[in-house]
Amino acid sequence: MTNILGRSFDLIYARQIFRMTARKTHSVSGLALIIGASLALSACQQKDAAPAQPVAEVGIVTLKPENVSLTTELPGRTTPYLVAEVRPQVGGILLRRLFEEGSNVKAGQPLYQINPAPFQATLAKAQASLTSARLLSERYDRLIKDQAISQQDSDDARSQYLQAKAAVQSARIDLDFTRITAPISGRIGRSAFTQGALVTANQADALATIQQLDPIYVDIVQPSTAILDLREALASGRLKRTGDNQAEVRLRLENGKDYPHPGKLKFSEVSVDAGTGSVTLRAEFPNPEGILLPGMFVHAQLQQGVRNGAILVPQRGVTRDTSGQATALVVDTDGKAQLRDVTVERSIGSRWLISSGLKAGDRVIVDGVQNVQPGARVKAVAAKI
Repeated sequence: MTNILGRSFDLIYARQIFRMTARKTHSVSGLALIIGASLALSACQQKDAAPAQPVAEVGIVTLKPENVSLTTELPGRTTPYLVAEVRPQVGGILLRRLFEEGSNVKAGQPLYQINPAPFQATLAKAQASLTSARLLSERYDRLIKDQAISQQDSDDARSQYLQAKAAVQSARIDLDFTRITAPISGRIGRSAFTQGALVTANQADALATIQQLDPIYVDIVQPSTAILDLREALASGRLKRTGDNQAEVRLRLENGKDYPHPGKLKFSEVSVDAGTGSVTLRAEFPNPEGILLPGMFVHAQLQQGVRNGAILVPQRGVTRDTSGQATALVVDTDGKAQLRDVTVERSIGSRWLISSGLKAGDRVIVDGVQNVQPGARVKAVAAKI
C-alpha cells in the first residue's frame, strides 16, 4: 500500500514539474527529459519493491561406479523330484490301509493289505506238487544208474521238478504282492480305495500317489530373447561370469517372502517352444521343512553375471516427461539444476541401473525434484538414502 501511494505522489510531482517546465521553456527536448526521468524513477521503485526469489534446497546423491550382480526374476512352478503311483500287482479284496493320508512314508513301508488266503492256498498246492516232483526226480536218478528206465523218462521227471519249483516261486511272489509297499520315500496323498474294495492287477486307477518333495524341482520359463541378450552381454564384456555362483537360483514365494534355501540350476531344454518362444529351465532346491508343495507358483531369481562400473540412481531421482522419456535433474558446478535425458536399463532393488545419460561424479537431485525448474539456482545438501 505504501509503495502504491509513493508512486502516486511521484507521478503527481512529475506532472507539476512538467507543467512548470512547459510554461517556461516550451521545449520538446525538456519534455522528453522529464518524461524519461519519471519513468526511470517509477521503474527503480518497482524494482526495489519486488521481493527476492528464494533458492530451493534439494537433496542430492553423488554417483559412484559400483560392481553389481545382475539377476533376472522369472515365474516358475514347483515339480516333485520323484512321483510314484501305487497300483496292485495282484487282484483281491483290500483288508486294511496301513498308512495315514498325507504322511511321509519310507521306501518298502507297507501301505495296503490284500486278502492273502487264496494266494496262501495256491502256494501250498504248489509246494505239494514240488515235493512230489522232487521225489519222483530223485527216484528216477537212482533208476537211471541201473538203466532200469530210459533217459527220456529221467529227463521228463527232472523237467517236472523244475516246473514245480518255479510254480512255488511264482505263488510266493503273488503272496508277497498281497502286501503293497511304497516304491519310493516321500509324501503320500489321499487313498482312492477304501477297505473292502476289489482291486485288480495293474489296474488303471492308482490306489495312491507318492511324491518325493525333498529335494524338489522348480521349472522356470525364460524367453529365448533373454538368453540371446545374456550371451551378447557376456560376449561384449558388459557382463562378467561369476564362476560357480552363476548356477545359483533363489526363490520368492507367493506371499512375497524369500525362500531361505538357494537352489542350483540343473539343465535347460535344448529347443525353443514353438508356441510361446520360451525355454524351460529346471532348478533343484532343498525342501527340508516342506514349505514348497507341488504345483506352487514361485518367482525364481537367476544370477546372470556382474556389471563392473555400473551407475545406480535412486528411483525417486528419475522421472518421465510427457513423451515417456526418462529424465534426471543434475546440479552443475554453478549450482544450477540441469535436465538430463537418461536411459534406464532395469531396476535393482530401490535403484535404477542407468546405461547412458549420467556418469560417475554427477550430483543427481533425488529430494525436492518437484520444486525445481531446469536452470534454477539450488542449494544442494546430501540426501538421506
